Amino acid sequence: MASTPSHGPPRVGSAEMQGALLAPARSTAARILLVDDQKNMRTTTALVLQSEGYEVVEAESGEAALSLLLAEPFDVVLTDLKMTPLDGFAVLRGAIEVSAKTQVIVMTAYGTVESAVAAMQLGACDYLPKPFKDSELIMRVQRALERRRLEVDNSLLRDEFRDRYKLDALVGRSEKMRELLAKLVRAAATDVTVLISGESGTGKELIARAIHANSRRAERPFVPVNCAAIAETLLESELFGHEKGAFTGAVRSRRGLLEEASGGTFFFDEIGETSPSFQAKLLRVIQEHEVRPVGGNGVVAVDVRVVAATNQDLRKAIAERRFREDLFYRLNVVPLTPPPLRERREDIPLLAQHFVARFNAREKTRRTLTHGALTKLASYEFPGNVRELENVVEQAAALTRSDAISADDVYLESPAEQPRAPRTLIQAVEEAEVRAIEAALVRNHGSLERTAVELAVSTTTLWRRMKKLGIQRD
Repeated sequence: MASTPSHGPPRVGSAEMQGALLAPARSTAARILLVDDQKNMRTTTALVLQSEGYEVVEAESGEAALSLLLAEPFDVVLTDLKMTPLDGFAVLRGAIEVSAKTQVIVMTAYGTVESAVAAMQLGACDYLPKPFKDSELIMRVQRALERRRLEVDNSLLRDEFRDRYKLDALVGRSEKMRELLAKLVRAAATDVTVLISGESGTGKELIARAIHANSRRAERPFVPVNCAAIAETLLESELFGHEKGAFTGAVRSRRGLLEEASGGTFFFDEIGETSPSFQAKLLRVIQEHEVRPVGGNGVVAVDVRVVAATNQDLRKAIAERRFREDLFYRLNVVPLTPPPLRERREDIPLLAQHFVARFNAREKTRRTLTHGALTKLASYEFPGNVRELENVVEQAAALTRSDAISADDVYLESPAEQPRAPRTLIQAVEEAEVRAIEAALVRNHGSLERTAVELAVSTTTLWRRMKKLGIQRD
C-alpha cells in the first residue's frame, strides 16, 4: 500500500469526500436481469424496461439466472417467484451472495402476502404483484436503482474507513464485526492495555496488528510472542534479556525483546498459558515500565504498549489459581472479543471471495467460487473459524480442475470428523461409561440383571449410574 500523506485521506464529510460522492453517475445504462419462465411475460416486460433506456438480459429459468449472475454484474434483478426447479427465492439468495449491492425485486402472480414478506426478509428490496402497470414497474425499478446508488456511496465511505484505519485484513460486514472494528479504532488511539479473548482462528493477532497500526506507536516495532510455544525459562530470557554467565550458554549479555521493542507494541499471544511466577514479572513490566534481566541486579526502563490475547476463560483460570487476578485486571482495561464464524455466517461468502482473490493474486490464476460452493461453505459450522475457512478455500482453489470452484471441490469434514471440544477427565470417563453400559444392554436385550453381571456391578449400582447418565433401557 502506498504511504499515506501526513494530512491523511479525506475525512468523512469533508469537501473532498463529498465531491467524490456527489460526482456524476456513470453514463452507462443500468443493467437489469429479468427472470421469468413465461416467455410472453418476459418479452413484454423487457420491452418496457428497454424503452426507458435500461440494458435488459433475459433468463428463462432459475438455473440460467444463477449462471448469468456468476458471469456478469447486474444492478437490479427482477425475478418471478413461482418457477421450477429453482424458484425465485433461489435466485434471490444467489444474487445477494454474489453481490450484496445488487437489488432484487420479486414478482408474483399469486398475490400472497406471505411470499412477499418472506422474500423481503431474505433481502429483496421490493415486490411487484402481477399483473402490474408499466408505470408501476418503472417506478419500482427506479427506486431500486436509487437504493443501490446509496449503498454504493456508503460502501465508498466504508472502504475509506478501512483504508484509513488499515483494516483491510479484517473482512466482514456483519453487525458484530462492525461493532468490534469501531471499538478497536477508539481503543487504538489511546495507550491502554487491551485483552483480546476469543476462539482459536478468529484473527486475534490481526486485531492486535490493527491496534498497533492505528496507534501513535505505529512507526515503532510490533513484536509478537507466542507464550505457549516457548519454555518458561527461555521466555524470561527472550523477553527480559540476560547478563553474561546468567546460565549455561550465556556467553555474553543480551537485550530482551521488551527492551528492543521500546516505543512500540508488544503482543503476548496465548497469555493464559504462562505460569503465575512469570505473570508476576509481567505485572511489574506493566506497572513499573521496567524489566530485570535474568542474572542481573539492575533494572532497565522499557516503554511498550501491551496487547494480550487468549482463547481461554481467564476468569475460570483465576478461580482455579492458574492466572493472577491482579494481572487480569491490568490487561483487561479494554476487552475485545472477535466473534466466532458461526455467529457471523453472513461474512462467510465475503471472506471466501477475499481468500480466492488473494490466491489469484499470489498464484496468477483466475479462480471463482460458484453459487454451489458458496452455499456449501455458508452451511458449515467451521469450528476452526476463519483460519479453517481460509485453508478450505485455498485447498479448493489449488485442487480444482477448472477456474470455477464447484461444491464438489470444497472438502468439509463431516460432523463425526470435526475436532471435539476439549473435555475434562470426568467427562471423558462418563462418555466411556455410557458407551460400555449401552453396549452391554444391547447384548443382554435390556436385562438389568444380566447387564449388571457382565459389568461386575450390582443391579442397584447399575440402575443408579444409568439414571445419573441419562441412559434408557430401551
